[in-house]
Amino acid sequence: MKFLGKHIILELYDCPAALLKDPALMEKFMREAAEAAGATIVDSKFHHFSPHGVSGVVLIKESHLTIHTWPEHNYAAIDLFTCGDIKTEAAIAHLTEALAAGKAERRMIERGRLG
Repeated sequence: MKFLGKHIILELYDCPAALLKDPALMEKFMREAAEAAGATIVDSKFHHFSPHGVSGVVLIKESHLTIHTWPEHNYAAIDLFTCGDIKTEAAIAHLTEALAAGKAERRMIERGRLG
């Protein structure tokens, strides 16, 4: 069976709160993850919430990467959606390491079943 894309849900636990509070750092790590995957970056936008937490998106030609952080819980929720042929494992490895996650969980959903 063929699908239009795949959606990876990555949950990172036990990350240092100081990292998760920094929107510039989150944007850097997410753009690096897109590059590690071989994706083509179109644009990115990140926002810092008060008193803490960051949400952001890296728009890629192949779809997008998003992140939402909860520093107070040492947790980051990341979505990687792609309809192209990119190296998602490289992106996952980069983010898990860059955010110094003590624990990582992931799920993959195939999107847009054809036929």
